This record gives sequence, C-alpha cells and structure tokens, in this order.
Amino acid sequence: MPGHFEPLPGGGAAVALDDVEISIIRSLAVQLLELIGPGPAEDAPDDPFAELFAEGPTEPPADPVLRRLFPDAYTDPEHTPGPQQADEQKAHSAEFRRYTENDLRAGKRENALAVVRSLDALASESAGEGGAVLKLSPAESQQWLRALNDLRLAIGSRLEITDEDDTDLLYRLPDEDPRKPMVMAYLWLGGLQETLVTTLMP
Repeated sequence: MPGHFEPLPGGGAAVALDDVEISIIRSLAVQLLELIGPGPAEDAPDDPFAELFAEGPTEPPADPVLRRLFPDAYTDPEHTPGPQQADEQKAHSAEFRRYTENDLRAGKRENALAVVRSLDALASESAGEGGAVLKLSPAESQQWLRALNDLRLAIGSRLEITDEDDTDLLYRLPDEDPRKPMVMAYLWLGGLQETLVTTLMP
C-alpha cells in the first residue's frame, strides 16, 4: 500500500502516508484554497435563490493557473477562428463563465477542504507514529480524485507543461534545477491520482 491507493472492502480507497507526505499534500491543498479564493462572506444574505442566481465573472482569470483551472468553454486550441467567430466565441464564453464559475470555484474549494480535513484527522490519529493509513469513503475518494487533478493542473501550469513531451523532459532535469522539487511533487501526485483512478474503477 505505501505510495499508492488500494480498494477498501465495501468501496472507497486507502493509502499509507508518512508525516512528510501528509504535510506536503496538505500544504499544496491549502495553497490551492488560497489561489481559488474564499467562499461567500459570513454576512452574505442567507437566501439560496440569491446565491443560485448570483452572477460570476465574465473575463478569464489573470493568473495562468486559474485560467487552467477555469478555462474558457468555447475555445478550440487547435483551430484559429476568424474575427467574427472569435467575437462570438468570446461572448459565449463570457456568458457561460458568468453562470458557472462561482459553482466551479465552490466545488473545487470543497474538494480541497475535504483533503485538508481528512489529513488533519489522520495527523491527529497518527501523532508521534510517523504516518498512518488514510481511509476514504467512496464520496471522499471522488473528492480526493478531483482535488489531485486540480493540484496537478496547478503545478503543471506553473511548470508550463502543455503536452506529454514536456512531462518527458521533466524526468531529465538535473537535481540542481530549482524546478526539481515541484517536478517531483507533480510526478508523485500523478502516481497517486493514477492508482486512485484504478482503485475506483468498477
């Protein structure tokens, strides 16, 4: 089980994590939360309809990581549209973003929070033992899977990874390269994500 997820009887997944691994994943999840931003203010009106119809932003985020996490809905990276088509795509993307980005942010925030909470609980259980086995319910496993994907997208964006060739180059980085720790985290999270996907497959 060390380093990879395995299925639990009755559903869910488990993975053995040491204290350093717990600390790394928690730190990354907290950084992701800070990047995504806070949720609704505590003094916001407790009106589910107002929240449901609240409008979000219409422009893509300035931060490249957030642009990767919240991409435009009506763009084709392999096709360059003409001026009129580009204007139409921009208008459609703005309208789509206005009504979806708030919900997307809330979902990503909740997934990252689920990771932090489960790791905090694990750390308190394993105090002084050097690590423990994290056991996730099926619902928690899905939240972890989505959060791991977001973390890899965020790190991949910082590393300017756009395709598989970029990933291959990362394996050959010299140890003195300042990107090396981030690369190691990216590859490690990829392994965790892959085994979790395999674990959850029917």
